[in-house]
Amino acid sequence: MKADAKLDCFGLLCPMPIIQTAQKVKSMKVGEVLEVAATDEGIKEDMPAWCRQTGQEFLGLEEDGEIIRVYIRKVKD
Repeated sequence: MKADAKLDCFGLLCPMPIIQTAQKVKSMKVGEVLEVAATDEGIKEDMPAWCRQTGQEFLGLEEDGEIIRVYIRKVKD
């Protein structure tokens, strides 16, 4: 999936990937896609939940070994 911005959260544990995602999304334009690459398995449940709570769109995830990539579209400010 093509992303407009990428965020490296390798080695970070919950809640840091979510906190960094929230900060990054604030600087993005509505409609842009963010790719978050993480190693914490918790992101698989945490990111969809965060998207539901904040109104952003969870586009899915990809796993490549221990790397988990999640994709989010900014829907609102």
